[in-house]
Amino acid sequence: MGRAFDIAIVGGGLAGGLTALAIRRAHPTLSLALIEAGESYGGNHRWSWFENDLSEAGAELMAPFAMTAWSGGNEVRFPAHTRQLSANYRSLDSRNFDTRLRRDLPQEAILTGSRVTQLAADGAELVSGEKIRAGAVIDCRDAVPSPHLTGGWQVFLGQHLRTERPHGIERPVIMDATVDQPGAYRFIYLLPMGPDEIFVEDTYYADSATLDPELLRERITDYCRDKGWDAHVLHEETGVLPVITGGDFSAYRASLETPGVVLAGARGGFVHPLTSYTMPVAVENALAIAGAAEMGGEGLTRFVSNRADRHWRATGFYRLLGKMLFDAAVPEERYRVFERFYRLPEPLIERFYAARSTGFDKVRILSGKPPVPVSRAVTALLGKGAPLVHESPQ
Repeated sequence: MGRAFDIAIVGGGLAGGLTALAIRRAHPTLSLALIEAGESYGGNHRWSWFENDLSEAGAELMAPFAMTAWSGGNEVRFPAHTRQLSANYRSLDSRNFDTRLRRDLPQEAILTGSRVTQLAADGAELVSGEKIRAGAVIDCRDAVPSPHLTGGWQVFLGQHLRTERPHGIERPVIMDATVDQPGAYRFIYLLPMGPDEIFVEDTYYADSATLDPELLRERITDYCRDKGWDAHVLHEETGVLPVITGGDFSAYRASLETPGVVLAGARGGFVHPLTSYTMPVAVENALAIAGAAEMGGEGLTRFVSNRADRHWRATGFYRLLGKMLFDAAVPEERYRVFERFYRLPEPLIERFYAARSTGFDKVRILSGKPPVPVSRAVTALLGKGAPLVHESPQ
């Protein structure tokens, strides 16, 4: 017969896990299943956000997680501009995410190591052959490359390091772009985890989704050597995230939708298209879904689909900027776009990362001397952009 639940959530990453937690808190009598193909929730990842990115309700949802918090602001570094900003920063390791979900969700909701082979409006079939029945099914699996979208890629490798002596970094460094720019916008991201522990991530806004772990490890080693840090690796993570600049969103969702199944999370288009920051969007979407959870499968599917369409329309400005970044800026000069951006007023910067830019913010960002040649900008705006698909091996 298989097990039966009121709601089955497929995909136990950030979006799926937070949605399960939000529903559990809002409707403790609803039975839940959080189905994840891997052995733990959240995969191998670190999520970070600015303190003011979250609403009061969002901060309350995140409060139980064991996160790292910094109260000394943050900074950015560019060849012609270094700046300290006041916004405080937060970061959550997926291992702590997994631990808390296992503690707060009912034992029967925990379905890790359970790969789904088939979805339907009334449930899911697992690779084991078991059929999970549900009144509503929410698909929060990972985003996938799609020819219906255009853009580039954010490629990164991060290492949690222990240094032989104190590293001297006092606050998060969101971007250190004083490093070489090898055919992409490259920056180093630094999170001081303790006096002798630091998270160092080598990140690229690149045209290709290619990730070369050995090369990035070598570059992190060189960066640490230049800083005088003798360090060894405690943990490592990698990632390749889409940076969306345009496309046919309706066709994209239609290519992934299963009739009657709620399509949410990054797979459903709930991302910041330029920064790839997912925490603020994931939190607010989890709260919204929890508030509508009693609608049932059909009503919840329409509700989330409408939210996805509104989110796509609301984030068009960021896709425009991404198009300028990838299609107008010379790869080695892309850092100039961010260098100029970080000269703008700090409240504008904060709203930008939270995807809440005002009309005045947008005018301010686009005004003044552009950081890319006008002719290339015009060509970029008229062009279609590169499809967001992985390149086939030669």
